[in-house]
Amino acid sequence: MKIDQKEMQQVAAGPAPRMDMYGGIHKAIRALMADTLLAMGRMDVQDDLDLAQATERVLQLLDFCASHLKHENEFVHAAIEARAPGASERVAHEHEEHEAHIAALGLAVASLRACPAAQRAAAAQSLYGDLALFIADNFHHMHVEETAHSAVLWARYTDAELVEIHDRLVASIPPAEMMMVARWMIPFMNPAERVGVLAGVRQNAPAPAFQAILDTVRPHMSENEWAKLARALELPAAPGLVA
Repeated sequence: MKIDQKEMQQVAAGPAPRMDMYGGIHKAIRALMADTLLAMGRMDVQDDLDLAQATERVLQLLDFCASHLKHENEFVHAAIEARAPGASERVAHEHEEHEAHIAALGLAVASLRACPAAQRAAAAQSLYGDLALFIADNFHHMHVEETAHSAVLWARYTDAELVEIHDRLVASIPPAEMMMVARWMIPFMNPAERVGVLAGVRQNAPAPAFQAILDTVRPHMSENEWAKLARALELPAAPGLVA
């Protein structure tokens, strides 16, 4: 089944914003990808510590992307196929390509770490270029999901049903991974999105978990961004304290 372009246009012309399965997590992925690529570009290949730290960030990105693919396959694609058989076929094939690319990049990291110092520069440049292409492909891929897949979901599910799917997906994520999601998602959201996410966390999670997320994201936000968030959530004046 191909994506119905007319259906996409009709959904896009709807009067109210719908439950967005992709917006927040894709902001996190874009931010993490961009930051990792910048780190690789400025890495000093003759500095063993710098090399180890930069390549470790690449491996963390690859692990994060692999986990994200798994979550989408198990929850979002399953939901699409349940009511629009074949509609996720194109993106599912791209997921398989991404899995292969992730594996290849992991091998390239291992090769760079093992190669003699004289060959590091060439190996690092090759890894940088391959990582850039992987990121470029993912940026386009995420746009397709945010438009075509969202149109399919919105045409066939109510917002309440989508919230239920989203909540089951989130509940399946281990705490350490969830903290990484928060670190890269919340600081790179707009103010309204931050408030919406954190208000939901405060309502549904234990206070220590909410506090841990605040502590994680605070160092990555500007003073002005934090002040807006604190006012909106009525946080105590002292940073890092939650009533």
